[in-house]
Amino acid sequence: MTKKEDQKNALESLVHWLRRTPRVVVLTGAGVSQESGIPTFRGPGGWWRNFRPEELATPRAFAKDPRLVWEWYDWRRSLIRRAEPNVGHRALVELEKALPQFTLITQNVDGLHRRAGSRQVLEIHGSIWEVRCPGCGKVEEDHRVPIPIPPYCDACGGLLRPNVVWFGEDLDPRVLDAARQALVQAQVMLVIGTSAVVQPAASFALWAQAAGAKLAEINPAPTPLTQHCDLVLTGKSGEILPLLVRRFKGLGL
Repeated sequence: MTKKEDQKNALESLVHWLRRTPRVVVLTGAGVSQESGIPTFRGPGGWWRNFRPEELATPRAFAKDPRLVWEWYDWRRSLIRRAEPNVGHRALVELEKALPQFTLITQNVDGLHRRAGSRQVLEIHGSIWEVRCPGCGKVEEDHRVPIPIPPYCDACGGLLRPNVVWFGEDLDPRVLDAARQALVQAQVMLVIGTSAVVQPAASFALWAQAAGAKLAEINPAPTPLTQHCDLVLTGKSGEILPLLVRRFKGLGL
């Protein structure tokens, strides 16, 4: 059997699963946003002024030089603002509309899933379009580009930070609990465009699988999760997801 035939059979099996189950969870990673032109943390485009993200996305870096950290985030916000949701994002919106119980968990902070029209979204690493005051706890959306550097809280005057989860920080327990509930109830889980190395998200698929879910991966290259999957579709999300939606709707390939 050729690779093309393997891919077609895997796609048909996934369509069959989706048509038979009401509870689906999708996990997306940076690869989905990369197809909209947003650099990944671990790719060559993720560097800025020769800094690695691990040097800037930390509480320690912010305490040491908040201006530098905000300059990096302002650069990232400018990139994201110019980006548009791609066909993969839009295909997931179509799946959500078609499936009775659908939860989208994303590691991405760019907000592109929401801009595309996804509604049942858990942004486990937060949103780059929100700011938080560590002093008074106020959280609000802020879409200014450029943003005043550094920005200050209009309620208490404290220094604001991006409302994202940095290296060394825990996920918001409310978001993590909502994700866990969806995962243990899932009957099918799709893992799309993620390297499957960042914890705890890297373990989400195994949590779902342990609770009885069938597991499918869509990614251009193998990941540490690949060997555990029931189905693997090799390729970009923008190539495979539109085919999946088309076949799910009975429109052929």
